[in-house]
Amino acid sequence: MEKILNEIITQNYSQIENYIETFLRKQIDNSSGFVFGLSGGIDSAVIAHICSKSFKKNSIALIMPDSKISPKQETEDALRIVDYLGIDYKLIDISMIHAQFANILEPNQRALGNLRARIRANLLYYYANLRKYLVLGSSDKSEFLIGYFTKFGDGSADVLPIASLYKTQVRHLAKHLQINESIISKKSSPHLWSGHLAEDEIGASYEEIDCVLYCLLDKKMSLERIHQETSISNEKIMKIQQLYKNSEHKRIMPKGL
Repeated sequence: MEKILNEIITQNYSQIENYIETFLRKQIDNSSGFVFGLSGGIDSAVIAHICSKSFKKNSIALIMPDSKISPKQETEDALRIVDYLGIDYKLIDISMIHAQFANILEPNQRALGNLRARIRANLLYYYANLRKYLVLGSSDKSEFLIGYFTKFGDGSADVLPIASLYKTQVRHLAKHLQINESIISKKSSPHLWSGHLAEDEIGASYEEIDCVLYCLLDKKMSLERIHQETSISNEKIMKIQQLYKNSEHKRIMPKGL
């Protein structure tokens, strides 16, 4: 796996940063600025740092914890980021909004968890509407390809600035941007319920996910060849392939007659 992983992460991250900034500059021609959700995780931290360098006066971060289940440390990390970068922000605790829905709905952890992501999407688009801004999504290539996002929740965006970067590449871009190591090494989580960790739910590490997706989609390898090249179990390879296939509906526009 190490050889394949090195292929993925060996990139010119200064050039990648410039590509993203150029891409966003083209998008801002059609709007007044950008709004994005800031969780305190690595993906949104990368977006915050890039926005602060070139679009500080035209960006706002929404920090939207559900104080009933969101780790306090995560919110504190997000607040430290906006304080350090000097970005405009709003702190909105969604716990009361979520509770209003939960009081009249039958209980289900997954559905109520995805509801949190959809509430956040509504708030992002409220501020986009208010300020004539575009919503920046924080999905990276790994999560986008396996559908690890809530449809019409954190998957809702006008622009996806890091969707061409695998999670392991995002980590290296974060190092290039000199983001705090505690954020880079933090376990990824959408925090849709208490104790929610991405790799535990998916059943594979991001290193494994990235290697399989890279071999499958970029290098067009067979499943058997991927196993030979990476030593990742056939079970995990097939699971990641299935996640990619089953989540196609999340990456396309709704079908019409």
